[in-house]
Amino acid sequence: MSTIDTLLQKAKEFHGEICPGIVMGTRMTMAGMRELGLDPLTKTHDLIVYVEIDRCATDAIQAITGVSLGHRSLKHMNYGKFAATFINTKTGKAVRVASLPKNPNQPKDMKEVAKMICNAPEEEIFTIKNVQVTIPKEDMPGFPTHKDICSRCGEEIMDSKEIIIEGKAVCKNCAQGSYYTIL
Repeated sequence: MSTIDTLLQKAKEFHGEICPGIVMGTRMTMAGMRELGLDPLTKTHDLIVYVEIDRCATDAIQAITGVSLGHRSLKHMNYGKFAATFINTKTGKAVRVASLPKNPNQPKDMKEVAKMICNAPEEEIFTIKNVQVTIPKEDMPGFPTHKDICSRCGEEIMDSKEIIIEGKAVCKNCAQGSYYTIL
């Protein structure tokens, strides 16, 4: 079995199917890992990945690399772009892989789109750029570096995510509004 077939199978087991996003994420991971000198078939703890979309490609990246939100090695930046930045924490090297706009002549059938993405030359589907990422120490994997209590709701805030208002720690929910409403 080829490397891409092995990685696609791993992503399929995690996600449930092979769709165009899974193929895109698999190809992105292969490119990013290659540029960092890492093997996508070998688990590493020296990797942090910033993903810019909450779609299928992110599942492929997570399944193949083993990065996760819980391990603090997967970072989600909600930009709505099929893009990911792969960072080798041992060397500091970082590379951003972003999909190019889709071809207007692209097939409509999703299986055909997946096949096209799988077989297309890399330069036809991605831009790959060396980038610099400064990761704050409180965003690195490991135990929380700082904890505080929100002066308004009383909930704990970890990893220096509090906002200081009039000299008091306030969580982002209380300071900026929340995604939920208490009933």
